[in-house]
Amino acid sequence: MIPVRCVTCGKVISPAWEEFKQRREAGEDPQEILDDLGLKRYCCRRMLLTHKEIVEDINPYQ
Repeated sequence: MIPVRCVTCGKVISPAWEEFKQRREAGEDPQEILDDLGLKRYCCRRMLLTHKEIVEDINPYQ
């Protein structure tokens, strides 16, 4: 689960997660995706770049 807001600056970043994930899986450059999504601050960019979905690992019986 992606955090709703950036922990550093407080900007809402969760709406950008699904599009970022889909476009990255399609093979696009992460830098271009983040630029298109309007995420200019490095703190917000790192929130999406370093996020890993672990919900399925923790609870495989959903």
